[in-house]
Amino acid sequence: MIIDDVHRGIQKNKQRKRIGRGPGSGHGKTSGRGHNGYYSRSGASRRVGFSGGQMPLARIIAKRGFNNNEFADKVLAINVSVLEAKFQDGDTVNPTTLAERGLAKGTFDLIKVLGNGDLTKKLTVQVHRLSRSAEEKIQKAGGTVEALS
Repeated sequence: MIIDDVHRGIQKNKQRKRIGRGPGSGHGKTSGRGHNGYYSRSGASRRVGFSGGQMPLARIIAKRGFNNNEFADKVLAINVSVLEAKFQDGDTVNPTTLAERGLAKGTFDLIKVLGNGDLTKKLTVQVHRLSRSAEEKIQKAGGTVEALS
């Protein structure tokens, strides 16, 4: 094996196929489209999902059941460890302060505080839902919990 052969023929930027430039180019006359048929015509393209006269997959697959994803409440889950890192002692944790600190990006129907991590700061937490362990940790640190409706 000659080491020069390894990289021969490999180009970093491949040149585009120039069609319709005469018989000497190899892409003249019919310009790579063949002689007749659907794809020899201008504007020929199949729509997405077309299966050549066969029943399309989108029509074969059963459309049954119900998915609640569209109607379910969008819940933002925040751990106690995040509140420890982002809030100071005596701060109030509510939807507006969470958005200001960059913790509640986007729109959410409910905010739930979960009990992962430790909390040493006294916080006033005003959210929609809390886990039992999160509520215990907030109250243990001397904070208060208020449930929003």
